[in-house]
Amino acid sequence: MKLTSGKMKKIILLAITVFIGLMSSCGSNPDKGANSGGVAVATISMGEAIYKKTCITCHQPNGQGLTNAFPPLAKSDYLANKEKTIMQVIKGGTGELVVNGKTYNSTMTQFQLSDEEVAAVLTYVYDNFGNSGGTVTPDEVKAVRTKM
Repeated sequence: MKLTSGKMKKIILLAITVFIGLMSSCGSNPDKGANSGGVAVATISMGEAIYKKTCITCHQPNGQGLTNAFPPLAKSDYLANKEKTIMQVIKGGTGELVVNGKTYNSTMTQFQLSDEEVAAVLTYVYDNFGNSGGTVTPDEVKAVRTKM
């Protein structure tokens, strides 16, 4: 089997994520290794890495987006519809989109992410930027993907 640089990066990212998750779960605190919502630190770490690689340019480090160009993920009402949010990440999109009462008209790139990667990055977004928390599972992503 020939490993491309993309496959190698995914393997390294997964190995680092698993290592961080294992290290975070060690110790006597039963809650260590999970955030306040019970989501594994490994999932959040993986999601953060994906966010920094694929989302940060448009949505910015603080999730505020770029004024008049790319919508915010911070305290975003768009995230209330989980299925629609998952679909947006899977397919990307172009055209008008209303977030927090403001209309944006731009293009979101379609990234080639696995169900696990989509779930991790969205769980990271739901758990950060002043959002209310929550998780997206690979099974939820798979269910949305089958509707496409």
